[in-house]
Parts: sequence; structure tokens; C-alpha cells
Amino acid sequence: MPKELDPSQLRCPCDPSSFAFESTDEVSTTPEIVGQPRATAALEFGLGMNGQGYHVFVAGPRGTGKMTAVNAYLAAISQARPVSDDLCYVYNFRDPERPSALRLPAGRGRELAQAVEKLVEIVGQQLPRAFESDEYTTQRDAITKQLGNAREEELGQLSERARSAGFALQATPMGLVLIPLHGDQPMSEEAFAHLTSEQRAEWQRRRAVVEEDISQVMKRLREHEARAREALVKLDREVALHAIGGLLEDLSAHYVDLSTVGAYLSALREDMVAHVDLFRASPPETSEAGPLFAFQRHQALRRYQVNVVVDRGGVSGAPVVHEVNPTYQNLIGRIEKEAQFGVLSTDFTLIRSGALHRANGGYLVLRTEDVLAQPFAWEGLKRALETRQIAIEDPVDALGLSATRTLHPEPVSLNLKVILVGDGSLYSLLYQFDPAFRELFRVRSDFDIQMPRTVDNTHALVRFVSRLCQAEQLPAFDRSALATLVEQSSRLAEDQEKLSGQFGIIADLVRQAVYWARRARATTVSSVHVRQAIDQQLYRSSMLEEHLREMIAQGTLLVDTVGAVVGQINGLAVQQMADYRFGMPSRITAAVAVGREGVVDIEREVKLGGPIHSKGVLILAGFLMDRFAQHLPLTLSARLAFEQNYGGVEGDSASSAELYALLSRLAGVPIKQSLAVTGSVNQRGEIQAIGGVNEKIEGFFATCKAKGLTGEQGVLIPAANVRNLMLRDEVVEAVRQGQFHVYPVSTADEGIALLTGVPAGVRDASGYYPEGSLNARVEARLSEMAQSMRALTLAVEADGGVTTKSS
Repeated sequence: MPKELDPSQLRCPCDPSSFAFESTDEVSTTPEIVGQPRATAALEFGLGMNGQGYHVFVAGPRGTGKMTAVNAYLAAISQARPVSDDLCYVYNFRDPERPSALRLPAGRGRELAQAVEKLVEIVGQQLPRAFESDEYTTQRDAITKQLGNAREEELGQLSERARSAGFALQATPMGLVLIPLHGDQPMSEEAFAHLTSEQRAEWQRRRAVVEEDISQVMKRLREHEARAREALVKLDREVALHAIGGLLEDLSAHYVDLSTVGAYLSALREDMVAHVDLFRASPPETSEAGPLFAFQRHQALRRYQVNVVVDRGGVSGAPVVHEVNPTYQNLIGRIEKEAQFGVLSTDFTLIRSGALHRANGGYLVLRTEDVLAQPFAWEGLKRALETRQIAIEDPVDALGLSATRTLHPEPVSLNLKVILVGDGSLYSLLYQFDPAFRELFRVRSDFDIQMPRTVDNTHALVRFVSRLCQAEQLPAFDRSALATLVEQSSRLAEDQEKLSGQFGIIADLVRQAVYWARRARATTVSSVHVRQAIDQQLYRSSMLEEHLREMIAQGTLLVDTVGAVVGQINGLAVQQMADYRFGMPSRITAAVAVGREGVVDIEREVKLGGPIHSKGVLILAGFLMDRFAQHLPLTLSARLAFEQNYGGVEGDSASSAELYALLSRLAGVPIKQSLAVTGSVNQRGEIQAIGGVNEKIEGFFATCKAKGLTGEQGVLIPAANVRNLMLRDEVVEAVRQGQFHVYPVSTADEGIALLTGVPAGVRDASGYYPEGSLNARVEARLSEMAQSMRALTLAVEADGGVTTKSS
């Protein structure tokens, strides 16, 4: 018989005196990743590894604190790296549809934008004054006068030559017109009509000569005008350079170390000089046209703005960006549009940065499921990482589905580490179906849901609680509260030697304990408040559990906790309701008869049993064959059923209970209904570990308590699950007082002996079980069934001549 567990084995307590402080107020904290050495090593490798494709995928279940831990880790290591550059977009004076990108040291981008803005303001003041000066007016008038004199001289000489040829020149909107003269007076049409043909021919000849002369004169006048225009342009350029040249030289000298900025300022100077009219234009006199003029001038002067899309001024360390809404445009950037007089338009000042721009030179943290849920976002991210540059474009344009004219900003080189945070199943899917993912995310950082319950990890958990209290301004936790949290962490881990890595659940428990402490007007959170928070969590979630327990107590659901019955046993299962799970007993029965069908699982036959449960039932047949059918055929038809089960059954944790019920029915030996069983069994009769052992024990204890504790009730669990016990205080106390019992079993023989009070028995040297042992009774019953089947077969053959295949 296996020995029942001592109360000290049912729970691993944490001694508050093991802490060398009174409360978390005395605990010093630093950002750290708690109890994840493997994940930390992978992060360090991936983030420190240079080269293409060494981005990091942080894998692990939700609630393990992956995101919080990663952000805290990055915040610490980013301070040791240099600050990344500012990024600006400016007008491309050669190709306005392709704005130029400028990268400047941190803080100097905003400085450049302000300097250029001030420059434009000063130029707007100085240029009009320069062009209104007496010196400029004198020089311009001289050029204009010179052009006028040349025109007057040329036209005067032309008029004299035309008159000597018998023509007068008359200026019209269509140009110069020749009028024939008769003496000094214009010839009338009547007089011209009386001319002889020879006279008319002479007039036409002279007219052709004069027209050729006019053509040459007009050509020379155009040359004079061209020289005058060039002189005026040169004068305007000289005046403009004189007015703004010094300003731009001073500004260029400030950025002499940045060649790209110097080139931009040179192009800016040339464009300002070429477009001086933008600064010297005067508003129209009519009040209606004034606002339109101001708007048009403002739009025209936007070409001289500097669009700072990433500003690193005043920050330290490399950037750490966590994009919570990773749409395509939030990642890659976008070009906004604005409505002007009912038409959408854009320019380089409407370029906006994406998360990749802001994280460039540092780290970008993304939730995998969020990226995959956004159209085009995953493809856009991969394209940027593969090409190592950020090209801002509309996703519709990238697909080639739009022909709308738009901007094409200069791509920016990309150098950062991307950390994807997600479930391990997402990693497996992406690794299997996306070849690019394998090339880009070569480092996997696995977060475990458990960590060893060592002194270091226990103190790390305490520091986590202390950091949470400091960050959220919560009252301190004393030593007793921390000890209870450690115990609850082990319960979450379902292991006396482990602590849970589900820090989200621990953090919620901390906040709820604070609520009950504040409600009690306590200044410090103690163990009482933590236990109250745990109890209230159970109370809020246990309505269904209580209803089922009432049905058992009332006899609606049939579960016996006293007496002994052949072929009937109390199995234990875990019910999952969202974030709450609890254990419930269920009656399992076995029925046997002579036949050849073997062990039939009724749950499987009606499609209520899952594949793992069905596998467990098939293993029972293997156990019977291996133990009892070595020298005679197994002529058995058995039925196993979960009574009053109207839902699905999955898992093999009830397979040992089903085996005990079957052995009891075959041997005709009753099973104590005061005991419940959990554990899976293999074909060799070894009892294997299962999950949810605490909930199962507590579930049967609550049932026995509801129907009345007798001191005989208890639970059989696999011996391998003893280390998983972290039972509630109520159950431990009941065991201490002898009102409840927990038995560890390693083999089916130990279990059936404990359940029936009859030793299982071991074959002797002759191959026989001891007389009266349970195995001997089972073997005898199977032998009788085999003989009955053989006799029946012979009778049928003799009576009807029917031949059946021998077993």
C-alpha cells in the first residue's frame, strides 16, 4: 500500500523571515528581465550581432511580460549607444517631384529649419528695400534709357530711309506698316489705281527693299532688348546677391561639416536669386484679390521650408520605438494631402515619418499579430529590411494600381534592429511559409512560463513587485505579503520548485491586493490582503462550479463519497471557463461480458471523446493483453462510460481510473467510493503524470465537504505529480487533521490495492498470482470468459455447421 502524503508535502511555503527587509520600500530596483537567462542571452546576441538578417523574434505565451521586459531591457542598453540623426526633407530645386533627404546630427535639423525660416523672413525684408534703393533705380533706368535711345535711333534712321524710298512708317498693334507717299502726303487709293503697271512694279520693288530694311532693324532691336534684359537680370542678381549673399555665407559656414547641407544651401541661394520676384511682388490694390495673393505667395515660399520629420534634439541614447498601431503608413511613412480650392494637392512639407524613420539607428518593437493584421504592413516591413532603406510611397502606388501624380521622396538608408513579439505558433507559421522571414529574423528569444524557485529568482520577483509599486505609486508590500505572492507564483507554475513567469497575472494580483488593503485603510499590504484578493478572485469566477457542486450534493449529479461499488469509480477532470479552471469528480463505470469486441469507449462511439482520450482507452486493452492474455485469448467485450457526461471528453488523465473500474468489474471486487483517482496509465501499468492536479484534489475535497467529510476520503495521484502540489490552506489543514488524504501511486497495482483493500499480487516463479489476489481473480474471470466463448463457438458449429475463425 502506498503511504499517504504528509501535510508538509502538499505545499511549499515561503518563510517571510527569509527576507532581510520589512517591506518593498527597502528594496532597491533596476530594470531587468526576471528569470529568463535563455531569452536574455538570445536578445543580447541578436541585438549585438551586426549583419543583415539578425533581427529578433521574442516568442512566448501572453502574460509572461515579454513586451514589458523587452522594453525595459532596450531602455537600459539604448543609453550606451549614440543618438541617431535628425531627418529632414527639403525642396529639390532640380526635380521638385523628388524631395531630397538630409540627415543631420541630433538637434541640428530643427536648428536648420529655424535658421532657414529666419533667413526667408530677413530676405523678404531686405530684398524689397534693395530693389527700391536709388542706386538700383538709377542703374535700371540707365539700362532702360539706353534701350530706349537705341530703339529711337534705329527707328529714326529707318523712317528716313523709308521716306527717301517714298514710304512713311506707321506703328500699329500689328507692327510697322508702310504707306506710299505722293510728295509729302500719303497716296490715296484712287491715285495709286491710276499708276501704270511699270510704276506699280517700281513701287513694289522699293517696298520689298524697305521691308527687308525693317526686318533687319527689328532684329537689331530685339538684340538690344535681349542685351537689356540680360543686363537687368545681371543687375537683379548682383543686387540680390549683395542683399542675401552674406546671410547665406554665414549660414553655410555653420554647416561646413555637412556637405549635403552645404549643397542644399547653395541650391537655395541660386533659387532665391532666380526667383527674386517672389520677394519683391506687391499685393494687388483691390481688397478682393488680397487674400488670394497672400495665399499664393505663401504657397510659393513653402519651397524654402525645411520639413523636420525626425527630431532627436534633447534626447539621449539610441531610439526605442514601440509602434502600437503598425499600419503600412505608420511604419513606412506617408505623404499627406491638403485641399486647396476643392482640389487635393501635396508638397514635400506634407511628408510624415513612420516608425522605421523614428527608430532608425536604434530599435523598433512590434507585436507580430498587429503587423500581420494590417494590409500591406508585413510586406512593407520586409521590403524595407531587405533593401535596408525606407522608400515612402502610397501602398496603392506600390501595387501599380494608381496613376495619380504624386511625390517620390528620396529613400533613406536603414540601420536598426526590429524586435517582433508574439506567440511561438506565429513564429512556426512564418518560418514555415515565409522564406523571407527566415532570412530576416534569424534569432529567436524564447520566454519561458516558469523559472526555478531559487533564492535569486525569488528576490528578483520581489524586485518586480517593488518596481511595480514604485511605477504605479502603490503602497509597500510587507514580508508576509511577499511570501504569499511567492507561494501563489509556485501555484501558478504548478511546481513546488518553480516560480511562474506569468508576470501579468502576478501584477494583477498585486493591484487587487492593494485594493483590499486600501479598503481596510491599511498603509502596508500584508498577507491578509493578498489572500483576500485570491479568495475574491475565486468567488467572482466560481458560480458555475458552485452550481455543479450543489447538483452533486442534491443528488442530481450522481457522485458517491461513501461506500464501495463494483466497477464504479470517481474520476477527476478539470473544467476550463475562460481564465478560471476548477476540478470536478465524475462517475466512471465499466460493464463486461463475453465477446470479442475488446474494450469499447462509449464516449468515442458517440463522438464525445477526443483522440487523446480514445488513445488512453486503447492502451487499456494493451495492458490487459500484456498481463492476462499470454496463454489464453482475450475474449472480452467491455464498455467504459463517463456517466451523466453531455459534453466532450479529452485527455488521458482518467485512463487509470477507467482501468481500475474495469479490473474491479472483472474481479468482482468493490471500489471505495470515498476515493477519487487521477492519472494516466501506460501498457506496462505505470501511472504517469497529469496536469491540473491541485484543482482536481481541491475539487474532490469540496465535493466531500459538501456531502460530509468522514475521515476516509482522499485522492490518488501519480507519484510524479507530488512536486506539483501547491494546495490551498483549507485542504492542507484537513489532511493535517486526518479528515482528507492524498496518496501517491506509481503503478496500477498500488492503485487498485488501495482502492479495493485487496492486494494486486505478483506472479510467482510458476507464473501464477497468489490465490485471492486481485490479479488472480481477474485472470480467473478472463479464463472463464474464454472457456465460455470456446464452448459457445463449439455449440454453434455443432448445431448449425457454422465455422468461425479461432481466436
